[in-house]
Amino acid sequence: MPFSLGLVVGKFWPPHRGHQLLLETAAAQVAELLVLVYANPDDPAHPAPERAAWLRELYRGDDYAQGPRIGATPLRIIALTAGTDGVPPDTADDHTHRAFIGQWLARHGYRIEVVFSSEAYGPGFAGHLGAAHVLVDITRQRVPVSGTRLRAALADNTLVADNSLSLLHPFIAAQYGAVPPAALPRLVLLGAESSGKTTLASALAEALGTVWVPEYGRLLHEQKNGELVYEDLLYIGRRQLELEDEATPRAHDWLVCDTNAATTALYSYYYFHRCDPALQALARVCGRRYARTFVCMPTVPFEQDGWRGPEALRQFQHGAILMQLEMLGIPYTLLDGSLEERVAQVRAALG
Repeated sequence: MPFSLGLVVGKFWPPHRGHQLLLETAAAQVAELLVLVYANPDDPAHPAPERAAWLRELYRGDDYAQGPRIGATPLRIIALTAGTDGVPPDTADDHTHRAFIGQWLARHGYRIEVVFSSEAYGPGFAGHLGAAHVLVDITRQRVPVSGTRLRAALADNTLVADNSLSLLHPFIAAQYGAVPPAALPRLVLLGAESSGKTTLASALAEALGTVWVPEYGRLLHEQKNGELVYEDLLYIGRRQLELEDEATPRAHDWLVCDTNAATTALYSYYYFHRCDPALQALARVCGRRYARTFVCMPTVPFEQDGWRGPEALRQFQHGAILMQLEMLGIPYTLLDGSLEERVAQVRAALG
């Protein structure tokens, strides 16, 4: 790596694809990246500590203990606040902001070798710290994003379909109760364990001439030999969204999805008796993320594959799914009968 420790500072209000480009460009050039998140005045609904937590989640893998990283580069993401750290007002002059960060870094023993920014203040800021500077997409040609426009789109429900929302990772958009516009509609299959939804997902994809997205939680559960930790549930919910987006370019007319974040939230309560607020936010937008929701009746023969609970649990899970959908106001269609009959029921519902 050309540099040992790099620095990125910003409001990250909201964190968007332009920020991701900045962080990923920086991480490719440093051994470690320090990211400071702050604003004054701050977002009262989602203050800096919450936005920093989102960034940490966005860049963590399935090994929670490793912490956030981009490739092999660890990220040290820290939120600063006016009350605790004395963050100066956003309207303060450049010298005040540079002095504040310089003093904070010295107080915490950080020696910055390079600063990365997408703003005009970057070179002067880096010079004050005695660091090199790397400018990233200042013209917004690679990611045509405006934080001000995004804040307006998120604050006004009439703008949730604004194209600027496509510049938010779906995990981040959900934290604001928004859903970025999709390239094509998605249908989601829900159901208790051994209710036939995975078999149906594959058959539906073939019948509709499209692709389907497997249940990531099941895959991770098997990879970790059934030893999931609480933090894995939020990771599963976020990763499922990314897999759907990755599959979309290969889909035709419909994208078939095996499970959603609402079901992941249910499992979080089932296994750990609690659910991360960020995962709750993912569950709340499921009604708008998926154009159609289908629930498989637990009437197919039960198959114990070594990972499932007892057969008696199916009825409870089925009822919990229906209760959750109705409480969230998500319309759904029940599917019953043979595999062929269920495929026919979905096709009829889709028209």
